[in-house]
Amino acid sequence: MRAKQYFIIFIICLLNISVKSSEISDEVSPEIFDSISVEASALGVETSLQKKISGYPVIADEWMIVTANAYASIAGAEILKDGGTAADAMVAAQTVLGLVEPESSGLGGGGFLVWYDSNTKQVTTLDGRETAPSSSQVSQFQNKDGESMKFFEAVIGGLSVGTPGIPALMFEAHKKWGNKQWGQLFAYGIGLSENGFMVSNKLASSIQRDLERLKTFQATRDYFMPGNLPLNNGDMIKNQDYGDTLKKIASSGIDEFYLGNIADDIIDTVKHAKNNPGYLQKEDLKNYKVIERKPICINYKIYDICGMGPPSSGGIAVAQIFKILENFDLETLNNLDPITWQIIGDTMQLVFADRGLYLADSDFVNVPIEALINAGYLRKRAGEINPGTKTENILPGKPVDNLAINLASDTSIEMPSTTHISIVDQYGNALSMTSSVENAFGSRLMTQHGFLLNNQLTDFSFQYEKNGKLIANRLEPGKRPRSSMSPTIVLKDNVPVLVIGSPGGSNIIGFVINAIIGFIEWDMNVQEIVSMPHAINKWGKYEIEDSSYASNLNQALSDMGYETKIRKYYSGLNAISIGEKLKGGSDPRREGIALGE
Repeated sequence: MRAKQYFIIFIICLLNISVKSSEISDEVSPEIFDSISVEASALGVETSLQKKISGYPVIADEWMIVTANAYASIAGAEILKDGGTAADAMVAAQTVLGLVEPESSGLGGGGFLVWYDSNTKQVTTLDGRETAPSSSQVSQFQNKDGESMKFFEAVIGGLSVGTPGIPALMFEAHKKWGNKQWGQLFAYGIGLSENGFMVSNKLASSIQRDLERLKTFQATRDYFMPGNLPLNNGDMIKNQDYGDTLKKIASSGIDEFYLGNIADDIIDTVKHAKNNPGYLQKEDLKNYKVIERKPICINYKIYDICGMGPPSSGGIAVAQIFKILENFDLETLNNLDPITWQIIGDTMQLVFADRGLYLADSDFVNVPIEALINAGYLRKRAGEINPGTKTENILPGKPVDNLAINLASDTSIEMPSTTHISIVDQYGNALSMTSSVENAFGSRLMTQHGFLLNNQLTDFSFQYEKNGKLIANRLEPGKRPRSSMSPTIVLKDNVPVLVIGSPGGSNIIGFVINAIIGFIEWDMNVQEIVSMPHAINKWGKYEIEDSSYASNLNQALSDMGYETKIRKYYSGLNAISIGEKLKGGSDPRREGIALGE
């Protein structure tokens, strides 16, 4: 307790404003906002947890950053305040997220980035997804009888670890769009690693939910359960190993990570994971490349919606959903009409049917991208929906004749543990980036350099084929697993008006499209769209967020014939709207915070 009090006093001595924390989600840590979000005052920026809770966005003129954790938002804000670009601020923020939110993302993970360049007026996307090791076995997630392993049997250990992409993604974004010296972007993260940071409620809760799996490996156990006691909300913790790693990357770039001692440590950790060693080799790290890919952009009314292409399914799914929805008058129906959600839910089912059959790494599989987002094809898909009546027998469509004949649908699991960053800088550049280690705490393998390794290979189908037909998202050496991450930028007249994304596994697509619909169709502000209740139907069961509206919607959808379930959601939408002012909103279900000036 003394350490916690000392920390709060230390921060308040540095800074001079605090934010009250009433009515905060269970996932939010009041102490962090009481002691940290106030650092904004020293920066001269605006932030307010009360605005987040009550539905009012944070407003700024010059720049804005929204991340999943106050520490990370502050790290990025310092860079933006000092004239850095959105790419610079992302590096600072992501570095800190890997420290304070290790269950969600980090140096041992991967991600996708969407960038709007204010000079060229172009949208660019970078693929920093993990890759399957070159010596991977296509049947590595099957037992000796050819049956799929249970999910956590595959996850825990080295077998699930893909080549990490985050360091290379940060480096590539900075090389393309940064204006600050690379080394200075790590100062805040190094300071927190060496001096200590406060454990948030989300991290503490995640540890409690995963105690048995975190005990599997000694290094992981020692860090998250020092003295055999799990870290608690409000505890102070240091990670000197992580700080040393950041110093190496800050001084020598990413060569140390992909070619040097850190690479050796990663390989050693994966290959010597007890009971479940993996296939990662030094050559896989040496050969890793970030790939610049063509963005997936579609027109919706007066807007252009741009996202990430394969191996993410997010950009195509979001595009398909909006091209189907433009055939219906959602503005008139409004967000309280059950028919609105029937249409959205059936649309999502149609799109997920296509996703399961066609979507995978387009460097390995013929993904018919243009055909899947073709307006004529999606108009036909929209014709399968009858407002007010449940759509039956939803199957994949046929955007290209005969392509589906040799493919089988994938039923791979994609677990929800991810993070999202939205940034707009003073130069008008916009960045939307979603990153992940996949399941909470990834493979549960912690390197000697203070960071966890991903389990992204379990995003592949565990089966190579089904009934003699190949599965597009099958595991292959060098391939990148399919994802639902959906970093998105919405433009009007070729200028961004919304930067958005979310964690949430396969629910990410639903979280993002629901929020964008709220922004475009129902004139909601950016805080309202990230706070609105969720209703998602991917595979036939309509899941409705527990809220004041849930019982009415549940009854109406049940009357239409849907199987329904009322549940909690832990989305983590972080968004910025761009107009006369910048407005930032962060999902009240998590600990994110918006900062702007």
